[in-house]
Amino acid sequence: MTKKLRRGYTTGTCAQAATKAAATMLLGNVSVDQVTVSLPGKEVLTLKIAEAQKEFNKYNKSNPDIESVSCAVRKDSGDDPDITNGILVYSKVSRIKSGIVLDGGIGVGRVTKPGLDQPVGNAAINRVPRQMILREVEEACEMYGYDGGIKIEISIPQGVELAKKTFNPRLGIEGGISVLGTSGIVEPMSEQALLDTIELEMKVRRAGGKNYLIMAPGNYGLDFLREAYGIQDKDVVKCSNYIGQSMDMAADCKFQGLVLAGHIGKLIKVSGGVMNTHSRWADCRMDLLATAMLRAGFSADRARAVLDCVTTDDALALLSEEEREATIGQIMRSIEKYMEYRMADQMPVGAILYSNVYGILGKTSKVDTLMHLWEEENQ
Repeated sequence: MTKKLRRGYTTGTCAQAATKAAATMLLGNVSVDQVTVSLPGKEVLTLKIAEAQKEFNKYNKSNPDIESVSCAVRKDSGDDPDITNGILVYSKVSRIKSGIVLDGGIGVGRVTKPGLDQPVGNAAINRVPRQMILREVEEACEMYGYDGGIKIEISIPQGVELAKKTFNPRLGIEGGISVLGTSGIVEPMSEQALLDTIELEMKVRRAGGKNYLIMAPGNYGLDFLREAYGIQDKDVVKCSNYIGQSMDMAADCKFQGLVLAGHIGKLIKVSGGVMNTHSRWADCRMDLLATAMLRAGFSADRARAVLDCVTTDDALALLSEEEREATIGQIMRSIEKYMEYRMADQMPVGAILYSNVYGILGKTSKVDTLMHLWEEENQ
């Protein structure tokens, strides 16, 4: 029997919990050794505080107020082979005159190129962790009747060195790592365990009489399918980066058709025949986009312009509507070619490509038929 791998929690969750502890100690003048936080994925988690330190107002010795509190939470990645496992994530919460300010300190990267989750100049604390951190401070202010200002500084001292082992410098994030997390939980990424889970889910669906399958690499794909097609998460198989192996398993399960839906930043790799889309195996997004532009008949100068972009959404913004449509057309034809080559007539397959900015970018030729068949058997 395969051992169930232990889940962990993200750097974003660590920053959220450390902030809640620091804000509680600062505004409530109480000691905190653990906190309970509600995660974006609706789970509730109780985490220990690894370190806590108070700073007092040195100019008011007769009645010194706590000026700031710094707390740390130790990252636990579970059974995921994550380089950030065991690091300390700090949050320093300080009183200021007005407003709530969130920034990054040592070891948290700074965005230097456009097209990322945060604008240029911001700390690389992604959107969802930002929301959770700010929510904890707002709730603490309300609980303790505090109407002044708060500054939050997230720092990860080991992040300076860890960043050198990531793609962050290439992406335009300098000086540290990113504070990440969409659900707050780290799912174990053991390759065989993931593949076994994917295959088991497919077998269950097939045994339940399902003939058609919809796959998405991750949470963003699930969000897209829900918003664009009204398809619920439970009806989609998450295949992570294992596009090719998941297609093989679907064929082995004797499905009669498969639709893969994903963001252009991931699925564009399939247009180059890359069937494991993890960045450590291939990061050829801009090269493939530039190649598609050349195939569509645009100039080398126009194609070269996208090569220095950080993200595919950033690159698409450089293109005119005509350039974008013609380029996406080339990408979809290449995706279809490689998916069909992989399947070797075992079953019909299709792909839907989308962008956070432009929505649905393109569909391969069999998608509409396959989606109709899927809808018929899921009514």
